[in-house]
Amino acid sequence: MTDPAVVVAQLTRHFGTHRALAGVSLQVRPGEMVALLGASGSGKSTLLRHVAGLQRADAHTHSRVEVLGDPVQAGGRLSPEARQVRARVAMIFQQFNLVDRLPVLTNVLAGCLHRMPAWRWALGRFPRHEQERAWAALCRVGIERCAHQRAGTLSGGQQQRAAISRALMQGAQVILADEPIASLDPEASRRVMELLAEVNREAGTTVLVSLHQVEYAFAYCPRTVALRAGEVVYDGPTRALDAGRLRALYGAQSDELLLPTGTPSAIETPPVPSVLQAA
Repeated sequence: MTDPAVVVAQLTRHFGTHRALAGVSLQVRPGEMVALLGASGSGKSTLLRHVAGLQRADAHTHSRVEVLGDPVQAGGRLSPEARQVRARVAMIFQQFNLVDRLPVLTNVLAGCLHRMPAWRWALGRFPRHEQERAWAALCRVGIERCAHQRAGTLSGGQQQRAAISRALMQGAQVILADEPIASLDPEASRRVMELLAEVNREAGTTVLVSLHQVEYAFAYCPRTVALRAGEVVYDGPTRALDAGRLRALYGAQSDELLLPTGTPSAIETPPVPSVLQAA
């Protein structure tokens, strides 16, 4: 059997007295596209940051994270291999994390820094073949016309597509997307989710994406892991998450996970199950 792309075991994290993650365990197979679903404060972003090695679990616990067969952290300590693992893992943030004053192309080229000696990137001397790869990545997401604009002049949807281009440039085998459509309009949200689905389908890249609305999980992610108060409360086929089950899991918070009635949606295929529409 193929080894999991992501392994999380007994992941526990407190911020002061607040318990953000409570013994979270899950595995993601290579090539899966999995939704992390949950209301605000459920622990989605914290979980992704731990998988990326950007945060450490509570010390003196049995917490463990592995990505692509290599350890990221264990017992609240980062592994010596964590830096090498990050080169194969791309993190896409809700707020894009682009350098606003730099051209879009330069932001995308940042995805190849781990392949370059420090003097080259410090001087901005990117090899021609890397520049060609960056251009191809921009073409892939349809914003090549913006290549020489400052990143800060782009719309939110364009900036998120630039962030996906950077992940393509990096050659990431795993993409961790932290609410990448939370601040976007429906059409931009659809485009960003379609791009992530294309990368997953065509390149076999493993994608773990946190989402706030179950409709997008239905449209793009066959599997959903639902979090509530830092605990996994559901892990299984997205199609089984009907409105009744959402209410059983989240109570009044379930309304936060459904697009309000009458909200324009750019999601067209596959359709959201009628049980959700009727709820």
